Amino acid sequence: MPARRPSAAARATTARRVTLSDIAAGCGVSRSTVSLVLGRSPLVHAETRAKVQAELDRQGYVYHRGAASLRSRASNAVALVINDLSNPFFAEFAAGVDAALAEAGYVMLLGSSGESPERQQAVLASLVEHDPAAAILSPAEHSDPARLHRLIGARMPVLVFNRALDAAAGDGWDFLGLDNRRGARLATEHLLGQGHRAIAFFGGHRDSSSCGERRAGYRDALAAAGIAPDPAWLVECAPTRLEAARQAGALFARDPAPTAAVCYNDAVALGLMSGLAARGRRAGVDFALTGFDDIPEAAVSAPPLTTIAVAPRERGMQAARLVLERLAERQYDPDRATQAPRTIVADARLVVRASSLAAPHAAQGTAA
Repeated sequence: MPARRPSAAARATTARRVTLSDIAAGCGVSRSTVSLVLGRSPLVHAETRAKVQAELDRQGYVYHRGAASLRSRASNAVALVINDLSNPFFAEFAAGVDAALAEAGYVMLLGSSGESPERQQAVLASLVEHDPAAAILSPAEHSDPARLHRLIGARMPVLVFNRALDAAAGDGWDFLGLDNRRGARLATEHLLGQGHRAIAFFGGHRDSSSCGERRAGYRDALAAAGIAPDPAWLVECAPTRLEAARQAGALFARDPAPTAAVCYNDAVALGLMSGLAARGRRAGVDFALTGFDDIPEAAVSAPPLTTIAVAPRERGMQAARLVLERLAERQYDPDRATQAPRTIVADARLVVRASSLAAPHAAQGTAA
């Protein structure tokens, strides 16, 4: 009796190799999730892992481990370069990165640029010599995207955090950002709701993408209230506590002075509190202010700081998991075409505390 010939469908299936796209479509997950399952990543929920494995078995997917080994990197390290190690926000962010990497069996190589593009190039060049599997970068102010791309190239997955780089120069790099514009708008709307009309935006530099976005949210809220901001209300300074304290007097250089301020970040807000105290003003009593980040110290400062919460530790864990997904895709999905870079924007929410409760008449009645 002659052997039964395989069906047309079976012949079509065996005529080509089953791909990760087939598996992803068959069980309703993303290709990166399938890659993570093949890589035995702990980031995948057990129920999802079982569903993907069942689909791999059903479609007869053949995983060529030898080829994957050739594609994989020997390094189990991920480089993290941040722009300001003294800022508690980045300490929390780095702790989150480290926790997620450790969970997946990776280690973190940490460097800091100190807001210097030249230092950033040197730090990255040194870390790249250690052949990390991937990199997470929070760029220094005035970074040259083309120089960064020439240094790192396409040799490893890169995730840019917080400050956007030119898309053309950083082609293929993912971006994880904060909802800067909405967050600053929420903070400004809160101060408007407290009765303030002369509201400053304090700290940061206008050519920083994150500062530009926060200023835009501040302007959005004022415009909706029919208020045109006085240029003197926009006070620039390095986004640090010390510089903010030094620049506090700029708010009161001209009458009428602002009665409240939306600060670029929590470090700036805490510095401004000190600067106000040195000038006989009390945050939350005769001057209202808000921060941005919700670092741990914000809840226990004197007074406790009203701020925009963006969960820095969770953002660090998210950043690490995003680069780990990219690594899994490269290792276990050789046929995948170059994927367009992803842009993810994390949510921001207002946390009201005592620093913003000053009434505008109280601020106007206090001597500068």
